[in-house]
Amino acid sequence: MHEHQRRAAGRRLRLAVITASDTRAAAEDQSGQLIRELLETANHQVGRYEIVPDDPERIADAVRAALEDCDGAIVNGGTGVAPRDQTIEAIRPLLEKEIEGFGELFRMLSYQEIGPAAMLSRAIAGIARGRIVVALPGSTAGCRLAMEKLLLPELGHIGHLLGLGA
Repeated sequence: MHEHQRRAAGRRLRLAVITASDTRAAAEDQSGQLIRELLETANHQVGRYEIVPDDPERIADAVRAALEDCDGAIVNGGTGVAPRDQTIEAIRPLLEKEIEGFGELFRMLSYQEIGPAAMLSRAIAGIARGRIVVALPGSTAGCRLAMEKLLLPELGHIGHLLGLGA
């Protein structure tokens, strides 16, 4: 890691955690809880948390609202290929830039854990309104993988590049 990246990695962000699900309540939202815990353990702040139905309009509205007062949003759920999986359709139109490497790396790492089913994930990350937006699967194992291997090591650097956080 270059010295400027090492310094930037200490930047702390305020992020929204949004769970897209028709069936989960806060008490059963293991993936949302895991994301929140991992962010806080890494000294990031969870600025908002909510569960929204698997509805593209509701998901997009939640992300837009989160970007008003947070440095970014992490959405979990609805990234597969089932008919109700609408998170990507909700988020992709909001993105000004897509971080293609995130999805590519996530699927590569997932493949090492679950095999060819990894190709069914449509997880993405990108920039909307100058803030980071990430869509993760609803699976707790997938969220842990994405958070520990990809997002947490780079969130501070992304915040630095975008002029976000402290």
